Amino acid sequence: MRTIPAEAKLDAIDRSILAELQREGRLSNLELAQRVHLSPSACLRRVKALEDSGVIAQYVALLNPRAVGKHGVSFTIINLEGMNTPQLEAFEQAVRDQPEVLDCFYVAGSNDYLIRFTYRDAEDLERFHSDVLMRLPFVARSNSLLVLRTVKKTTALPL
Repeated sequence: MRTIPAEAKLDAIDRSILAELQREGRLSNLELAQRVHLSPSACLRRVKALEDSGVIAQYVALLNPRAVGKHGVSFTIINLEGMNTPQLEAFEQAVRDQPEVLDCFYVAGSNDYLIRFTYRDAEDLERFHSDVLMRLPFVARSNSLLVLRTVKKTTALPL
């Protein structure tokens, strides 16, 4: 299990480095150093410290879903049959094993989980609902919200 890092003490330069990397994760160290007004060696030390502390969790390529044939996005609310620890653990492990599930959040309120996934078309959505979602352990019911249009989407955290 991965440990959660303590809240890091970030100065203005750290925040500037993080903002630049959130905008463009493939910046060279030289370009990043120029943008944040540091020497390349000082910039590299700071980035390494941010990585080592867990502030920078990972680097990824963000794909355009439409370019890979995923034209729809669904947010699906899941309610389980019960809320005892073995049921929660079984459901959560099964979700982790599903590569099509992009996000799964344990939520407060009258619902139990919120899942996000993408799909190709109506048939793919039906297949995912029937063959994946409703076969997850202890699922009592689901309610899907299909996205019509994305108004704002970002992966950048405000600093």
